[in-house]
Amino acid sequence: MIAVIFHWWLGLLLLLGGGGVTLALVGLYLKTVTAAKYPNGKRRRED
Repeated sequence: MIAVIFHWWLGLLLLLGGGGVTLALVGLYLKTVTAAKYPNGKRRRED
């Protein structure tokens, strides 16, 4: 009985961890691609 409950909690933790890692990788990828396309996007040009 305990093994079944532990099995579900372990699966839930692995699912959440894998989802978090996937979101982090996608976010870093988008940040890298956007930085390469718009290199000075955060600084305003003062004329």
